[in-house]
Amino acid sequence: MAQVLELYEKKILKDEEFPIQLFINRTNRKGNYFDAHWHEHIELHYVVSGRGIFRLDQNEIGAVKGDLVIANSNILHEGICEGTQLEALVVIFAMEDFSKELADKNIIFQPLIHGDEEISRIMLSIHQEYLGQEIGSRLVCKGYLLQLLAYLVRHYAQEILSEEDSLKRRIKLERLNIVYQYIEEHYAEPVSNRELAGLIHVSEGRFNHIFKESTGQAPLQYINEIRLRKALNLLKQGDFTAAQVAGAVGFSDYNHFGRLFRRHFGCTPMEVRKE
Repeated sequence: MAQVLELYEKKILKDEEFPIQLFINRTNRKGNYFDAHWHEHIELHYVVSGRGIFRLDQNEIGAVKGDLVIANSNILHEGICEGTQLEALVVIFAMEDFSKELADKNIIFQPLIHGDEEISRIMLSIHQEYLGQEIGSRLVCKGYLLQLLAYLVRHYAQEILSEEDSLKRRIKLERLNIVYQYIEEHYAEPVSNRELAGLIHVSEGRFNHIFKESTGQAPLQYINEIRLRKALNLLKQGDFTAAQVAGAVGFSDYNHFGRLFRRHFGCTPMEVRKE
């Protein structure tokens, strides 16, 4: 059985002294940078080099070196490398671990911050401490993050959600999770919008609206991206021809598959297989 895609990502931050996930994420290939997922935590991506596209619900945001991308709580988000490489410092944390007062306010931050020298100073300081791994580096990183939060609240708080609105966003994502899991299991088969709408008991028109509002894509576009990623993994194994891979992931027209693949990854299926 195919592995089921779980878009909800539960972050367990057990260390009370350092309730933060901090890491460098990088890719040297055009295409997927990180998979679509959501969680209650706040996720920051500070672009160290390269350029990428970040999908936050229905919004598609371009980011380059020095930009800070913020995925707020209960937002479906996904990253794509737009050029030949993308490297970012990723910081994931729960607001309540730093300030119950701010957590209770359900603050939504501006999703893209460009050219702010103070933010660049703080994020580069965190980056340096993370790479240095000297004694006390985690404590220093935590201090810098507190500085960053205070600065973001004062300068980039976009709106404050009510408890009701916050709950509605979470419920919507939980309902769509059923759809994403179904697509993951049946992507190689013909999948209709009516079939997907039936999974969450809404009309086809309502489903299309909800899906595009959350992902920024039409259902078929999303399904084709899943198929292309599966195809990329199969091609890298080198055990199948490009035509066999196209059929295995659900494309009946090889030429159409080739055009979509090149547009998405910037290379042909044959080039990946030879690599």
